[in-house]
Amino acid sequence: MAPDSSSEQRALGFTLIELVIALAIIGLISLLLFSGLRLGSRSWEAVERVSGQISDLRLVDGFLRRTLSQARPATATYEGAPILVFAGDTERLELVAPLSAHVGVSGLYILRLEVEEHAVGLALVMTRWYLHDEILEGGDDYPAWEPLAEAGIGRLADYPTDMDAAEGAFGRTLLLEGLSELYLSYYGQIQGDTELDWHDEWLDQRQLPALIRLGFGTERQAWPDLIVALPNQ
Repeated sequence: MAPDSSSEQRALGFTLIELVIALAIIGLISLLLFSGLRLGSRSWEAVERVSGQISDLRLVDGFLRRTLSQARPATATYEGAPILVFAGDTERLELVAPLSAHVGVSGLYILRLEVEEHAVGLALVMTRWYLHDEILEGGDDYPAWEPLAEAGIGRLADYPTDMDAAEGAFGRTLLLEGLSELYLSYYGQIQGDTELDWHDEWLDQRQLPALIRLGFGTERQAWPDLIVALPNQ
């Protein structure tokens, strides 16, 4: 008996339908897998960004701890008179501390930390002068030093943040960008007071504070306050 052609067509039709369904399922699975890969990739990129920000904050935290803990009660000559080089307010700090030879010249430096407005937002920048009269007088390609209390805010912002001059005796370094906040305070006894206390400014004093508190964070990452004890004077 000859096979029924209509049965064969129905069997063939079922096979085609099954094939279409199978292809649709495979396409759906592929779409889900691709979406999962994209989501995983984005999640990993987000993790990498946060990890990078935390790493940057850790590096800055470590550098500031080391630097502040080595502050020296040093003097520099300004307008013919010696003055103690230490001053600070809520957004700027100037002190003397040693730096190693990797900056160009090892020895004591006047270090100025301040917030500057950059194209990408606020940034924490360090400017350094080697503690030597010839360097502090400035040069053709770098500015003379003047005490923090005399210097205008943003006076150094026109100089690049990756510059080195005078064979490394002067330079500027970008420590952290994308700042959301930075605040400094100082614990000690200022002239005219009888007790130790926290102050928003430490200007025109005869000694260094006992403690410095520094709080900072980026637009995406907060960081615990940094409190550093300065060396006994």
